[in-house]
Amino acid sequence: MAKLTSLFKDTAIYGVSSIVGRFLNYLLVPLYTMKLPADGGGYGVVTNVYSYVALLMVILTYGMESGFFYFSSIHQDNNQKVYTTSLSSLMCTCLLFLLGVLLFIHPVSSFLGYQQHPEYLGLMALVVSMDAFLAIPFAHLRYLKRPIVFAVRKMLFIFCSIGFNLFFLIVCPWLMKHAPHTIDWFYDPSYLVGYIFIANLLATAIQFLCFLPELVRLKWTFDKVLLTRMLRYSGPILILGVVSILNRSLDKIVFPYLYGGDHKEAMHELGIYGASVKVAMIMSMLLQSFRYAYEPFVFGQKNTTGEAAKKSYSDAMKYFCMFSLLTFLLVMCFIDILKYFIAEDYWAGLQVVPVVMVAELLVGIYFNLSFWYKLKEQTKWGAYFALAGFVVILLGNILFVPYFSYMASAWASVAGYLLITLLSYFIGQHYYPVDYQIKRIGSYMLVAVAILLLYEFVPMDSWSIWVKYPVRMLLLGSYIWYMDRHDFPLRPLVNRLLLKK
Repeated sequence: MAKLTSLFKDTAIYGVSSIVGRFLNYLLVPLYTMKLPADGGGYGVVTNVYSYVALLMVILTYGMESGFFYFSSIHQDNNQKVYTTSLSSLMCTCLLFLLGVLLFIHPVSSFLGYQQHPEYLGLMALVVSMDAFLAIPFAHLRYLKRPIVFAVRKMLFIFCSIGFNLFFLIVCPWLMKHAPHTIDWFYDPSYLVGYIFIANLLATAIQFLCFLPELVRLKWTFDKVLLTRMLRYSGPILILGVVSILNRSLDKIVFPYLYGGDHKEAMHELGIYGASVKVAMIMSMLLQSFRYAYEPFVFGQKNTTGEAAKKSYSDAMKYFCMFSLLTFLLVMCFIDILKYFIAEDYWAGLQVVPVVMVAELLVGIYFNLSFWYKLKEQTKWGAYFALAGFVVILLGNILFVPYFSYMASAWASVAGYLLITLLSYFIGQHYYPVDYQIKRIGSYMLVAVAILLLYEFVPMDSWSIWVKYPVRMLLLGSYIWYMDRHDFPLRPLVNRLLLKK
């Protein structure tokens, strides 16, 4: 139980950087949708380019984070060698990638449909190269159990990113109107999409500089044999990672090619889809903060008695599902408020929010299930599962996007992740059986569905705000009451907090 408590503590700290940081970054969404109207397709370009960035991040880190954690747990007496070997490998591959993009930027940009702005790709190649390299220093902070430093550096990036975006999208247009001579030598009001990418580059560079003194002081050692073992271990994770990120980003990459209209119309629809997905981002925030703490937690259980470790995994799954469902209900009950985070001409896509959140919930459940093949050095299974889901998601997009636009993309993700989750559960129970509390988790799902059905079918829109919001709070309260009665008693926690005061 103490180790599970430690997991919750680290999840909370990582959650500060992930949830609060992403929420602050989330505040850029209304700015983007306000400055980039849906009919212009600008936000569609942002969505499309960042989907490629997400894919490249996985390729350029090639599973080395998981490899670093695994081999650090084996070589605890010489973790520095694992750290610097990982860093050396990533540094070389990132530099080669950056050189390749800069040399072939024009044919690549033409192929992707950005021949008018090849510099978009150059800017993001610099960003993704630095980000990929920093994956291991951030993983090292997690290994050393330094969540505060981790959170501060993640938050620094967020604040810098927000600051630069506000400067380019708010301050500069104001100056162009009232004092154009101060910035007209470098600022172009029609280049707003480009300034979003420049802001990202500047924030990433500042984050990189934070690690530079530590990297310079390192005693670099490189172990070729160790790297070979790490690559052998991480190779299947790379395949898993590439397919997994394709499962999350494929729809936004292929959408312009599958949509029936012209390119501008496709970017218009993609922009609406991308903005609406951001409303569901709360679920992915929860998953990300949990992931940061869960991976070191899993590998830290390697030397724990088998049944004790399995009990911890089972409890972690239950609590994750409990709080994920609470998050789902919170978003759905107050979506008429959350929708104001995006401009009104993007509201047409809000119908995808519950579907996207279901997909995110399945991703989180699968992540909880995925530890067994990492511990058993059977990472090939993760690649098999991801490939199966990829086929479903790809076929769903190809077959149905021309007819149902982005709703097909959202439902294809649900179908793909449902298959991945089921495969991981049933095969995992054969190799590493864990007594997951299926009935208890199922009861929370039934309560959440019942509350959602009440919310959907009771016509609250015509009610006074003094009635409908208290009713929604009561609906949420009923779920919290169920948690309190069965698995998460709140009274002792409240009493403990009051006594501390």
